[in-house]
Amino acid sequence: MSTIANKSDLHEQMVTWRHHLHQHPELSFKEKMTSDFIASVLQSHDIEIHRGLAVTGIIATVHGQRDGNVIGLRADMDALPIQELNDFSYKSVHDGKMHACGHDGHSTMLLGAAIYLKENNDFSGTVHFIFQPAEEGGGGGRVMLEEGIFDKFPCQAVYGMHNFPGIAEGQFAVHETAVMAANETLNINIKGKGGHAAMPDKCIDPVVVGAQIISALQSVVARNVAPLNSAVVSITMVNAGTVSNVVPDDMQLTGSLRYFSKQVGDEVKEKIKNIVEGVSQSMGASATFESVPNYPATINTPKHAEVCANAAAMVVGENNVLRNEQPTMGSEDFAFLLNASEGAYIWIGNGLVPEDSPKGGCLLHNTKYDFNDEILPIGASYWIQLVQNILQ
Repeated sequence: MSTIANKSDLHEQMVTWRHHLHQHPELSFKEKMTSDFIASVLQSHDIEIHRGLAVTGIIATVHGQRDGNVIGLRADMDALPIQELNDFSYKSVHDGKMHACGHDGHSTMLLGAAIYLKENNDFSGTVHFIFQPAEEGGGGGRVMLEEGIFDKFPCQAVYGMHNFPGIAEGQFAVHETAVMAANETLNINIKGKGGHAAMPDKCIDPVVVGAQIISALQSVVARNVAPLNSAVVSITMVNAGTVSNVVPDDMQLTGSLRYFSKQVGDEVKEKIKNIVEGVSQSMGASATFESVPNYPATINTPKHAEVCANAAAMVVGENNVLRNEQPTMGSEDFAFLLNASEGAYIWIGNGLVPEDSPKGGCLLHNTKYDFNDEILPIGASYWIQLVQNILQ
C-alpha cells in the first residue's frame, strides 16, 4: 500500500516538480538549474544538504529519531542531447536537450521521499539522498566516488531505481544479482597503403581489411562465449576515405562491447585482438586494438535485493514484484557505487509499451518518451518503505 496516496497533495506537488525538471533539461555536469531547483525544494523543508560533489551533485541528509545504521538512496539528474518531439505544455524549452530517460522522475521520487521522511522520521539511523549528475555517459557516479562520497557520507548500503517502459504501472522488477551489463568502447585502427582506386593491386586497401574484420567479429560471441553466458560485440562506426577514386591509407572502426562477467569480457577482448591482428597481417596491413572501459556491470548484492523486493511487495503486493525479468545489456553508472558498497538497483514499471497503455509512452531514449506521473507516489512510497524496513 502506497504511503503517498495517489492524487494527494504531495503527489500533486511532485507532478509540478517533475514537469518543471522535464521542461528544463540539462546535460551531464551542467545540471546547474536542476541542482539549484532540487536544492531549493529541499531547503524549503529544512533538509540538510551538501552541494558540489561531481560539480552539481547534492547529498541531502535526514536523521531518524534514534541512532542506527546509515544508508544511501540515489537518483540521477541529467538529460540527453535529444530533440524532444512531444507537444505537451511542459515539453523541453532547451533545443537539442530532453529528459528522454526519466531522470526528472527519478529525482522527483527521491525528493518526495526525502520530504516525507523529514516530516515522519520515526526510524533509527540516517538516510543520505544522493542526487547524482552525469549518468548519461559522463560517469558522475565514478566522479562522486573519486571525490570521496563514501568517506564524507559513509553508508552501510546504497540503493538505486530506474523506470522501465514495458513493465506495467504498479509493478517492480528485482534481480538477485546481475541487472545491467558492463560497457566498453572498442577502437580499431587499420593501417594500409593508399593509392588510386583504379589500381587496387598497387594498394593495401584498409577498407577491405576492415570489412573482413567486421565480418569475422560476428563469430566472437557466437563461437567463443558459452551459450549460458552473455556478451555483445557491435561495430557501430566506420571511418575511411574522403573521395570516391582514392583508396585511403587507413580506416577506423569503433564499436561497443557488453558483458556481465569480467572473465567473459577479458576472453572476448583477447579474441577480438587476435582477429584484428591476424586478419590485418594476412592481408598485408597492420592494426591496433584497444577497449576503453566506460561503466562496469551493475550487480546486486543478493541479500539487499531481497530487502528491496520485500519493501516493493509492501507497496504494490507480492504478485507485482517481478523476480524473473532478464537483465539488460544496457549499462548504468550506479554500478560504480555498487562496486564500492553493498546494495541493489531495481526497476519500477513506467507502463506497457506502446499500444497497450496510453501512459507507458515509449522506450527510453526516444524523442517522444515521457515519465509516467502516476508512478511518482509508487516510487516515492517504495523509498519510504525501504527506509522504514531497514532502519527500524
